[in-house]
Amino acid sequence: MLLDVAGLARSTFFYHQARLARPDPQAALKAAIAEVFTQAKGRYGHRRVHIVLLRQGWRVAAKTVLTLMNSLGLTCRVRRRRYRRMSGQTGMTAPNKFNRQFTVPAPNTGWVTDLTEFRIADRKIYLSPVIDLFDRSIVAYSHGLSPSLELANSSLRKAIATLQPGQRPLVHSDQGFHYQHISWRRTLSSAGLTQSMSRRGNGLDNAIAENFFSHLKEELFHHTKFDSVEDFTTALDDYMGWFNTTRISTTLGNLSPADYRTQVLTA
Repeated sequence: MLLDVAGLARSTFFYHQARLARPDPQAALKAAIAEVFTQAKGRYGHRRVHIVLLRQGWRVAAKTVLTLMNSLGLTCRVRRRRYRRMSGQTGMTAPNKFNRQFTVPAPNTGWVTDLTEFRIADRKIYLSPVIDLFDRSIVAYSHGLSPSLELANSSLRKAIATLQPGQRPLVHSDQGFHYQHISWRRTLSSAGLTQSMSRRGNGLDNAIAENFFSHLKEELFHHTKFDSVEDFTTALDDYMGWFNTTRISTTLGNLSPADYRTQVLTA
């Protein structure tokens, strides 16, 4: 009677009823997709998930991965536009020696740096990383409760300590007061390093640092609630290690920074 009222043929009803009882032919693939997504802590979209699946031996199209991720409700976090405020001039500036050409031939030939801020409850945390343009890896970083000169200088000193004899990277930043200050310039000079700066008000002149902060905030910060500064800094340290050794970068041919460096240097 119900089928007659609905205008549905009995054969159609029993066909779909039997179909629901069948095992899902894509159950294993869905489980693999969910595992990759979970291991990446929700930071991978369908393209990176697809890359990992191919490495695991799956033969599947990227569009299929996208469809299955949608059916499973696995949505990658959408990146947001970052807005920065330029600080006033407080010291000496340097010319822009990169001119937005951020490709370098070898490790530790070009570095970029910047500062960014996170708010945890009623407190702020500041991060100062030094990024190698060769493979986009984080050479060194410092974080603290104040955007002090020492915060920026300490990350630079840590990065300089990793250099091998003869390595003299060109170091690029914006025109923030940290990088105009005499203490920053003296640290560079004592290590024999050359300074480069973005033009005032041109965020794209330091696009690599801006891009890293965008990934970091979207993949770690915006979608997670941290109960304390300690919880956040622990997660931040974990992210930095994951970013350098595991995170797939499409810019690096779908390799992590560590894998890219190994591949290029052993070729």
